[in-house]
Amino acid sequence: MPVMHRPNTFLPGLRGRATAALLAVATVATLGLSGCSRGGDAPVGTPDAPLPTQVPAGTTLVVADQQERLQSALRLSGELDKLPFKIEFANFVGGPAILEAFRAGAADVGQVGDVPPIHALAAGQDVPIVASYQANPQSLKLGVAPGRSITKLADLKGKKIAYAEGTAQQAAVLKALTKAELKPSDVQLVRLQLAEFLDAVRTGQVDVAPLIEPNVTRLLRTQGASVLPDSETAGIYSGLAYLYARRAVVQDPAKAAATRALVGAFVRAWHWTNTHRDEWAAKYYVENQKVNADDAKRIIDSIGTYTFPHLDQQLVARQQTTIDAIDAVGELPKKIKAADGFDLRFDAAVTEAVNASGAAFGQAAS
Repeated sequence: MPVMHRPNTFLPGLRGRATAALLAVATVATLGLSGCSRGGDAPVGTPDAPLPTQVPAGTTLVVADQQERLQSALRLSGELDKLPFKIEFANFVGGPAILEAFRAGAADVGQVGDVPPIHALAAGQDVPIVASYQANPQSLKLGVAPGRSITKLADLKGKKIAYAEGTAQQAAVLKALTKAELKPSDVQLVRLQLAEFLDAVRTGQVDVAPLIEPNVTRLLRTQGASVLPDSETAGIYSGLAYLYARRAVVQDPAKAAATRALVGAFVRAWHWTNTHRDEWAAKYYVENQKVNADDAKRIIDSIGTYTFPHLDQQLVARQQTTIDAIDAVGELPKKIKAADGFDLRFDAAVTEAVNASGAAFGQAAS
């Protein structure tokens, strides 16, 4: 039986290439012990090679997290204590910072939205998707600054729109423009950090910003602010999030087996939040994120029920649609294929966890 290791390392928020490199140095001893293929083992990352299921004692995964969401779901659901390997969490702000950690070899697996894996492929990084969840596609709203008369997508022409490359919000803005038959040159894309979006639109520095809860509610508390109707913005946001890993991780027998175990825990933990909504709201959003109880409820209600799509050609096609939307307006440096960014072997772990936990696979398309 593998030795059970309780996670005990939590690294503070990190940004940028330099910090990721420092993190790599800090974890080099651990990665050196657990990140290399055992002598004589052939890589297990090819599409037709079976995934190992036995996790050797002493295996470690470094998991990139954001706002401690994944580690909180794993801990509160009890899944963290069941993992047959040691796990270390590094907390980051945004998908681009996680990609830098991957590039530096300082993180093994990370949870992100659907756009960071696209930019990873475009940057030549081999980081296949190994699991996903689907939240409510209408949880993202286009917030409108006070006093602006913007009620339909066509009204975006000439307006200042908050924009953050490498994020799901980037894809939402570009899809909105395409839906309105507008080009990026028809509007003013104002590049900001996601954390700046709310204040920028609330104070009128931009006319429109893509927002999720609790920032939607916070904007609407501002007199004169509004959001575009869901009928206008339908289809601009996928609601997908992904768990993805470095290729070297899924090619290493020990880490591949650990990642397979993590995929099952990922599904069961997020499904636990479906069935323990009040506890999740209180323990994560109120206690951890310091959100008030009313806003916590709004966030959870806006997200809806998580489902867990199969890792299959239908999901690949959905991701390709988002890639094409970004590429169509010239925001990718080269042509990329969604199929290059998945490891479909992990679907067996997704299927097993969904069936055993009572979760759902959800719709094949949004």
